[in-house]
Amino acid sequence: MKRIAVEDTLSDVAQALQAKGYEVVSLKQESDANGCDCCVVSGQDQNVMGMQYASTNGAVINADGMTADQVCQQVDSRYQ
Repeated sequence: MKRIAVEDTLSDVAQALQAKGYEVVSLKQESDANGCDCCVVSGQDQNVMGMQYASTNGAVINADGMTADQVCQQVDSRYQ
């Protein structure tokens, strides 16, 4: 089962991913991404401090402007 970290503000996305059989964990801080296959972020606080570094080897999906179904399609496309 793929493990997906989802920001708390995206509860509809988390529910949709759980319904599709993914293991969903809450993404509150950087360490929550450890061990996840993919992270879904809202994009609201994107690069606020001007620093960029990766804390996960998995895909990162910016859900800004996307519906829950569109995010699910993005996740599905990475694992099929």
